[in-house]
Amino acid sequence: MAKFWKPGSEKPRLVEDEDGAVLFLHSSSSFSSSSSSNFVNLRQRLPVYNRRLAFLYLLETHSTTIVVGETGSGKTTQLPQYLDEAGWAEGGRMIACTQPRRLAVQSVASRVAEEMGAKLGEEVGYVIRFEDVTTPQGITRIKFLTDGVLLREMMDDPLLSKYSVIMVDEAHERSISTDVVLGLLKKIQKRRPDLRLVISSATIEARSIASFFHSSKKNRGASDKELGPKTEPAILSVEGRGFTVEIKYLQEPVSDYLRAAVSTVLLIHKEERPGDILVFLTGQDDIDAAVQLINEEAQNSGRSTGELLILPLYSGLPRSDQDLIFSPVPRGRRKVIISTNIAETSLTLEGIVYVVDSGFSKQRFYDPISDIENLVVAPISKASARQRAGRAGRVRPGKCFRLYTEDYFVNEMSAEGIPEMQRSNLVSCVVQLKALGIDNILGFDWPSSPSPEALIRAVEVLYSLGALDDDAKLTSPVGFQIAEIPLDPMISKAILEAGRLGCSEEILTIAAVLSVQSIWISIKGAQKQLDEAKLRFAAAEGDHVTFLNVYKGFLQSGKSSKWCQRNFVNYHAMRKVLETREQLKKTAQRLGIVLKSCDKDIEVVRKAITAGFFANACHLEPYSHEGKYKTVRTSQDVYIHPSSVLFRVNPKWIVYHSLVSTDRRYMRNVITIDPSWLVEVAPHYYQYKGPASVHSTR
Repeated sequence: MAKFWKPGSEKPRLVEDEDGAVLFLHSSSSFSSSSSSNFVNLRQRLPVYNRRLAFLYLLETHSTTIVVGETGSGKTTQLPQYLDEAGWAEGGRMIACTQPRRLAVQSVASRVAEEMGAKLGEEVGYVIRFEDVTTPQGITRIKFLTDGVLLREMMDDPLLSKYSVIMVDEAHERSISTDVVLGLLKKIQKRRPDLRLVISSATIEARSIASFFHSSKKNRGASDKELGPKTEPAILSVEGRGFTVEIKYLQEPVSDYLRAAVSTVLLIHKEERPGDILVFLTGQDDIDAAVQLINEEAQNSGRSTGELLILPLYSGLPRSDQDLIFSPVPRGRRKVIISTNIAETSLTLEGIVYVVDSGFSKQRFYDPISDIENLVVAPISKASARQRAGRAGRVRPGKCFRLYTEDYFVNEMSAEGIPEMQRSNLVSCVVQLKALGIDNILGFDWPSSPSPEALIRAVEVLYSLGALDDDAKLTSPVGFQIAEIPLDPMISKAILEAGRLGCSEEILTIAAVLSVQSIWISIKGAQKQLDEAKLRFAAAEGDHVTFLNVYKGFLQSGKSSKWCQRNFVNYHAMRKVLETREQLKKTAQRLGIVLKSCDKDIEVVRKAITAGFFANACHLEPYSHEGKYKTVRTSQDVYIHPSSVLFRVNPKWIVYHSLVSTDRRYMRNVITIDPSWLVEVAPHYYQYKGPASVHSTR
């Protein structure tokens, strides 16, 4: 039986700092782990093990415990197990542990299940969007999930009554979902004083999070007179299991960080001792290019890359490929993991001795005025740079090669990144809050307040979709149904309309395809072959109907990976489309949407899409030789993206799924429409002004 502090026995020594936060100084705790014997020694060597007693004490005596844990401390895998061993999952209750990223949810759940000697999906499980690997009826005790999934669970259970403890891990990443979850958990605690929150954060954010959860002076200490936990948050610091990391900077800035990263990898391989290398780049395109460049440069210099095991790491990677990064390499070989910022905090990668930091990451930036949301390559913050460097000192002293100058780091790099809440489209966020009964969005207690413009734009979009009424409350049933479907509200509206038009089977397929990154395989130097493959499936009506043709071909091939390879279709993406479609189908049935195929009546499919995306309508500029379109709502100049099957076709009227801005504003995933449909599906939004002329009333 695990030992932990109970009132009446000797307390560990704690002190209060000047802010009133409780801090643990030291403890001589020992406990008998219930984990498999193979992991006992490994678990006891983790720094967090020495804080176990203090952690459980703080959890019993405080509503909120903030754990400041450095990389490698073991907090993510060990704290949920300590909670389970201490009985917090008894009586049918559960321990929830949220992560910002799906990959982290899956990998951490697998590791914890392995350490506990449990089968994944039973005592330890996980839930991500469209994938539930848990067992109900009190079997699953520890559940890992994304912040977004926890938000959706609140719609069915606003007080999260099945959980005794909720751990929000990597809170310093400040994703939209994390910020909303923190705001809602603060509200839930007022109704559920028995609920314990554990918030794991990097040092830089701990004080601000503690301040956010701190009660007002009027209420502070009130619970001290009662039997309940103290309302002021406690802060527990856990050292990382780290070695010194030598930081190396460039003497002069470089114009091409990608080539500089590749050269640095080859230099490390040539001159440094054995040890794995972790390279931080911005996205899948950069990562694929880097893999190819490493091979090319090695061949040009007459060296072999046979000793290098080059592994990409990004969120859209198939699970089997993700697992390779955790596998030990054969003797004499060096692992090179080329990753997005997913490896900054969410994953623990053993064996990394060298880090190559490009100084950039892809970040989402949204302009509510132009309604353009982009993934932009932007400089990282000092906080991110330190997180990246910390990855190098896990197994022995390491080195971090920063592809920027020391002067830039000291004098120009920002201290912290901008929270995602302040640079994103908030339509999905607002509809979820409305569904949870938060009607006063502007008055909601945000950890970081979003811009009023973004909130107003979100409310406008939802009102135009019929999800909000004149009092900005969710409409019934449309508003609540849109909130229930775990997709962008515009796609959700298209699904609802498809039920009425009799083409829900087709729209569910399209929605599933739009939920994956891309169903096409892009290979450098093979653009012509990819274009030819697309032509085999291309529909004159546009990309959405083309997706239906690809899906049909995939099913007819018997879901063949060879068929996918021949046609430049991403097999793993198509498997994900199948899984997503099944989950969406269940959701549609639960909402009472009639599942029906339109057979070959593609017009109703286009009408259903128009019903969701009418605000994204455009018309071709007369006499335009370069395919310039004008958006009806804002009169912006936009162009069809080269990846679209309608590129260079230039139909007169279209709606698009999203806008991206590079050298031009490009429309992605485009479908042809009849302009009269705009007035038909959105008479509140458009007015008919004569033949082939429609004007927005917004």
